[in-house]
Amino acid sequence: MPFRLTLLLLAGVLSLPLSAQDYTEEVAVNYVMVPFTALSGKNIPVTNLDKKDVSLLVDGQPVKTDLFEVSFNAPVSWTILLDGSGSMGLAGKIDAAKAAIGTLVARKKAGDDFALFVFDSQGHAKEMVPFTENPAAISRALDVVKPWGKTAFFDALAEMPARSELGRNPTRAIILLSDGIDNASNVTRAEIEAQMEGLAIPIYAFGLREPAEAKMAALTEEREDIDLLAELAAATGGKLFVGNKPQQLASAMDLMEKNLRAQYLLGFSPTGKGTVKYRRISLKLAGRVRSVRVRAGYRGTEPPVLTATRTKPKRNERKGS
Repeated sequence: MPFRLTLLLLAGVLSLPLSAQDYTEEVAVNYVMVPFTALSGKNIPVTNLDKKDVSLLVDGQPVKTDLFEVSFNAPVSWTILLDGSGSMGLAGKIDAAKAAIGTLVARKKAGDDFALFVFDSQGHAKEMVPFTENPAAISRALDVVKPWGKTAFFDALAEMPARSELGRNPTRAIILLSDGIDNASNVTRAEIEAQMEGLAIPIYAFGLREPAEAKMAALTEEREDIDLLAELAAATGGKLFVGNKPQQLASAMDLMEKNLRAQYLLGFSPTGKGTVKYRRISLKLAGRVRSVRVRAGYRGTEPPVLTATRTKPKRNERKGS
C-alpha cells in the first residue's frame, strides 16, 4: 500500500525561504513521521513485519503511534546534489558521478520525480532541473556540467532539506555525490551537524574516491569530511558509499534503491508538553531483523508515552545511528 501523504508536519514549509540558515524541522513538531528499513543478516530488506512486531521508543520510553504503513515499491522524490568543483575533474570522478545519476534516473518507476542541483565554490546549490518526472531533462543538464572552482558542500547540503520538500512524494531522499573535500564553505562542521540533526529525509552520500584512500590511517581534514558524510547519512537513516568507479556506484545505487523503496512508516503526534528539544528515537523489532536504518531523532515536545505495556517476547532494540 503506498504511503499516505501525512503532511501535518509540513504546514508552512513550502512558503519558507530556501536559505539554509532558515530551514529547521522545528516547524514539524505537530507530527513526527519515522520511516525505517529493516534488514536481515545479509542486508536484505525484511518485508514481513506487522504492527505488533514494531515498538517505537523515544529517549528509551515506549511511544504510542497512530500510523503504521508499509510500502515495497513506493515512488520516491529524489533530490540530487552533484559536486561540480574542480577536484571532481580528477581521476574520472565527474564521469563516474554522471554515470551513477544516469543509472538512477534510468530506473525510474511510476510516480518518481527528480531534481538536480550542482554546487561549487560559491556555496550555493544551483538548480539545474526543478522536480520533474522526465529523466531526459536530468541527462541533458548533466551534459553541461564542467568541474570548476573550490568545494563548498557543507553550504550546499544545508539547503537541501528545504529544497527536497518541493518533491511530490512523501518518500524522499537526498543524494549527494562528492569527493568529500570541503575547502570553501561558510557553514562549519558543527553547524551542518546541527542543521541536519533530526532530519526525517535520508541522505545517501557517495564519496567519490577509492575505498582504500578513505580508510587511510592519517587523520586529515579530507578524511574528517568523509567521516562527517558517514555520520550525517547514518543519522538521517541513509548511508555513505565510497568508490569512484562506475560499476561501484551502479551497485551502490541499486542497494540504495532497494532499501529506500522497501520501507515501513510510523507516526505520532507530540503532546505539546515539555520543552522543544532533540529527542532520540530507537526501535524494538521482533523476527529476523539484524539491523535497521532509521532517523536518529526529532526536535520537538514530549511524545505520547505508553503508560502500560503488555509482556511481550524479548526483542532487540535498534537505535537510529
